[in-house]
Amino acid sequence: MKDMERRSEVDLVPLFLFEKHGTCLTTEECLLNKNRNPDLTKEQIENQLKEYLGVQKVIWLPRGLYGDDDTNGHIDNMCCFVRPGTVLLSWTDDEKDFQFERSMEALTVLSNATDAKGRKFQIIKLHVPGPLYMTEEESAGVIQDGEAKPRPPNTRLAASYVNFYIANGGIITPQYGDQKWDDEAVRVLSQAFPNHEMVRIEGAREIVLGGGNVHCITQQQPAAPSTSLV
Repeated sequence: MKDMERRSEVDLVPLFLFEKHGTCLTTEECLLNKNRNPDLTKEQIENQLKEYLGVQKVIWLPRGLYGDDDTNGHIDNMCCFVRPGTVLLSWTDDEKDFQFERSMEALTVLSNATDAKGRKFQIIKLHVPGPLYMTEEESAGVIQDGEAKPRPPNTRLAASYVNFYIANGGIITPQYGDQKWDDEAVRVLSQAFPNHEMVRIEGAREIVLGGGNVHCITQQQPAAPSTSLV
C-alpha cells in the first residue's frame, strides 16, 4: 500500500473562505482571472473546491474590494463568515464611491442565495474606512520589486475591516487612523462576536501599503487530501 499525494489544479492561495456546514465564499474576479486558472472552467474550479475543501456549495461574488488589484479581488477583503449562515460584507453608504457598486453586487448575490443547509444569509454590513490614499512619503518608502503593482502617490488603499483574524477568544482587527470608521468597525465586530475580545492593530495602514492585511498575512496553505492506492 502506498500513500499518493494528490495535487490540486486550482491555485489555492487564501482566496476562499468556508465554514463547517459546507458553504464556501469566493469571487469570480479572483478565481476566474486568466492569470490563475486559465485552463479551467468555472464548473471545474468549483468541483475542485468542493473536493479539496469538503464543501457542498460555493457562493460566487462577482468582485472583491475596489483597488485590490494585487490579489485580483481576494474574498477576505470583501466578505467573511461570522458563523454558518451569517456573513460580514464590506460596505459603503457613499453611492459615488467606486466600492458602492461592488458592495451592491455582492449584497444582491448574498440576498438571493442560500447556504449549504438551505438557510438565507444574515448579512451584516461593515463600512470601509476613508477612502484612504497613499501619500508621497508612503509611496517613496515602498520598494518596488519584480512584478509588484506600482504604488504611486494618491493610489487608493485597499483597506477593509473584514480582513481581520479570529483567534481563540479574540478578534484581531485592523485600524487605520480613521477614528470614525475604526470605532464603528470595533462596534460592529463586538456585536457580531460578543464572546471575543477586540484587539486593535493600530497602524494597519502600513500593512496595506504593501498589499494584504491582517487576515492575509496569517493564513495557512491547505494540504491536499491523500488517498491510498493498493
